[in-house]
Amino acid sequence: MNPFGNRALSNSGPATDAQPVTPDDAADLLVVAIALYIETGGTIVFDTVAGATRTIAVADFSILPVGTIRVRATGTTATGIHALVLA
Repeated sequence: MNPFGNRALSNSGPATDAQPVTPDDAADLLVVAIALYIETGGTIVFDTVAGATRTIAVADFSILPVGTIRVRATGTTATGIHALVLA
């Protein structure tokens, strides 16, 4: 039985998929993320759904609950980034 089968998708989660992210200064994510999961900490530079570019230092195994449309390569040192999405 799929507990998500009859559930309406919600921006507050839970996410229904986690997609690997390759930081890119010019390309948006394929699907807008409701959050980012970061395996190895560092700095992450990203564009929010509100239109701002933010730079945040994150620790290993962080979840950053911010709607994100792009993760920028320039300035991003964190690795193992995944977009938590409603697919």
